[in-house]
Amino acid sequence: MRNVSILLVSIMILLLAGTAMADQKVYGKGVSGKELNVISEILADPDVFIGQTVRVKGIAVAGCAHRGCWLNIASDKEGQTIRLQVKDGEIVFPPEIIGETVIAEGVWTANQYTLEQTKAMCAAEARKEGKEYNPEEVITCKTAYQISGTGVLVVKK
Repeated sequence: MRNVSILLVSIMILLLAGTAMADQKVYGKGVSGKELNVISEILADPDVFIGQTVRVKGIAVAGCAHRGCWLNIASDKEGQTIRLQVKDGEIVFPPEIIGETVIAEGVWTANQYTLEQTKAMCAAEARKEGKEYNPEEVITCKTAYQISGTGVLVVKK
């Protein structure tokens, strides 16, 4: 009888643990650590974090509709977002992830654009916003910072 009781309690514990895990959706390798970086602190001095594994938490506010290969995650500071980029096909984020709270992990990287690429980007932004564009005013190259993602955990509320 005692063995049956132990077996029943063990099964109940496993079922409860399984239910808790079912509430969390994991993409890629998931998240390996517990300590979180604050998005606004990363963006305040992005060069300090280059090459480091970072872990951030926020609401997924935009994503790649074509291949599901990136997410923009809202910062703790209004108006800021951080980009999480993954290799095409390695991890695919579905459209329904938008609006969910996520914890994302990966390596903080910097992509330096050439002056020609920067001017093309500025021209596209000006067209989109209906503004005048003078390529002679663009004299410095842009750097795009992002998390090269290895995993994401959707946090259920």
